Amino acid sequence: MTRHETFAATIPADTVLPVTPRIGAEIRDIVLSADLPDATLADLESLLLRHKVLFFRGQHHLDDQSQEAFARRLGDLAPHPTQAVVAGTASILELDSSKGGGRADRWHTDVTFVPAYPKASVLRGVVIPPVGGDTISANTATAYADLPEPLRHLADGLRAVHSNAYDYAAQRPRASDKDREHYEQVFRREVFETEHPVVRVHPETGERVLVLGSFLQRIAGLSREESLRIYDILQAYVTAPENTVRWRWQAGDVVIWDNRATQHIAVNDYGDAHRVVRRITLDGDVPVGVDGRASTPLIPA
Repeated sequence: MTRHETFAATIPADTVLPVTPRIGAEIRDIVLSADLPDATLADLESLLLRHKVLFFRGQHHLDDQSQEAFARRLGDLAPHPTQAVVAGTASILELDSSKGGGRADRWHTDVTFVPAYPKASVLRGVVIPPVGGDTISANTATAYADLPEPLRHLADGLRAVHSNAYDYAAQRPRASDKDREHYEQVFRREVFETEHPVVRVHPETGERVLVLGSFLQRIAGLSREESLRIYDILQAYVTAPENTVRWRWQAGDVVIWDNRATQHIAVNDYGDAHRVVRRITLDGDVPVGVDGRASTPLIPA
C-alpha cells in the first residue's frame, strides 16, 4: 500500500465524510491544535493525500498564534514571497475583500511562480459573507488521469513558465482600482519566473498531476497564442465538475489542501459583503517531471 491508501487508524471512519467521490472530505469531531498526538497528525496527512482537501467546521478556538502552531506540526512555514504577513505572526497572509488583493478569484495553485512552491495550505475563515464567497477546489491528479492517452503523452513532455508578473487587466478586467494598485505595488513588487513541468510526479503518492493555473504565462517553445490553446484544453479537465468540490464557508472553518495536487478559486459573487480568510502555506519541494527533470528558476536565476 502507498501512504495515501492506508487507513486512518486514530480518526474514526464515521467521522470522515467524503464530500465528492474524487475530492474533498469533511473531518468531524476533531479539535485542531498543536497538541494533537503524532499518530493523529499522521492520519490527517494520510487523509489529505487521499482526498486532496480536508474541511473542518467549528474551529472557533483558533487564533493566529494557534493556527500557526498547528500548521507547524504539518511542516515548515512558508511566508508569501512578496506580500507582508499579519502583524505578530511569522507567516499568515490575510485575504480581506475590503482591501486590495483580497479576492483570489482566478483558478490557481498557490505560489507556483517560485521553484519549490508550497506543499500545502491551511486556511481559516474569519469573516464570512452571509451568502456567497465559496471556495471551489479541483483535483489535478484525476484531471491528468482523465486525459486521453494522446493528450497525456503531449502533457508529459511539456514545460511551462509561471510568473507573478502577468497581464492583470486581461485576467481581471472588473478588478477595482484598489486591487490593481495592490497587484502593482505589492504582489509583483519582486518578479519571479519559474519553468515547471506541466506534469509533475507527486513526491509522496507517485501520482502524475497537472501543474497549470493562472500563474502559467506560456508553454516553453510555443507562442502565447499556441500556449493558450493547449492550456485551455488541459485546464478544462482540471475544472470539469466531476473533479471539483465546492465548500460553503462558515466562520471558524478550516480548510487544508494538498497544494501539489489541487487548484482552487474563491468565488467572487458576494458584492460588497465582507470576507476575511487567513492562510498559512507550508514549505514544498521542487517539482520533478515524468522525465526526471526538475523545475528551473528563471527570474531570479
